[in-house]
Amino acid sequence: MAKSMTAFGREEIRNSLGYLAWEIRSVNHRYQEISMRLPEELRSAEPDFRRSIANAVQRGRVDAILHYQGAEPISVGTGLNQTEIRRLAQWEMEVQQIIPDAPGLRTAEILRWPGVLGSEAVNIDHLYNQASGLLEKTLAVLLSNRKREGKKLSELLHGCLSSARNLVWQTKKNWPTIEADFKSRLEERIANLETRFDSGRLEQEVVLLLSKADIREEIDRLLLHLDETERVLTMDGAIGRRLDFLMQELNREANTMAAKSAHPKMTTSSVDLKVLIEQMREQVQNVE
Repeated sequence: MAKSMTAFGREEIRNSLGYLAWEIRSVNHRYQEISMRLPEELRSAEPDFRRSIANAVQRGRVDAILHYQGAEPISVGTGLNQTEIRRLAQWEMEVQQIIPDAPGLRTAEILRWPGVLGSEAVNIDHLYNQASGLLEKTLAVLLSNRKREGKKLSELLHGCLSSARNLVWQTKKNWPTIEADFKSRLEERIANLETRFDSGRLEQEVVLLLSKADIREEIDRLLLHLDETERVLTMDGAIGRRLDFLMQELNREANTMAAKSAHPKMTTSSVDLKVLIEQMREQVQNVE
């Protein structure tokens, strides 16, 4: 089943630890690329979060953001952590020894420093478990959206495949008529020549020209590639690269058929086929 590389997922929770929200966006990309922004409290968990995303999304660029806002601190007495304030004062003095012109800390800046108001320390393990569980839910939403859009892409591709197959079959059906018309025009031109040539040699040249214009091999390969594309669309996992390769092969055969074009019907069919292949190629760029 085709899955789109373009999707968005968002989940959030609010509990005693505060507010947590994951936002994950994915767009098309040739390889797997993961970008992540985490709060300071969970920086150490980045490898685990990255691994979870990599296991869920095989291809595409993924931007994942975890928003976190701690619960409001409960004040006890003055609520000031004097040890933390002295530590800040010591750091400020050391900085000013190195940079004498450095501005001093303001009271509001000191009060905003983590731990100064004496709030309870966050249980990092508990916070990690909450963030991990929320990440799984967000990835489930993201994957659901990728599958839903992938289904629409698959429907568009099936429509193009059906049109392309009908066009190729019609060209194959018309080939005997095109071949006979081409041969008739060659013989007419030869008959109008003033110089007479050996009839056997002329027949050989006519056969050679007809063989060079013969597109039946290209038609057979086009039908095989169209069938293979149809089969790949039913497969699970990352199928985008395989589809992209098949689009290249289809385009190559269509170009060869156009180069052999010796009749207006063939030229029209070749152009229409290349338009359909280009439409499919653009859609395939979004398939995982």
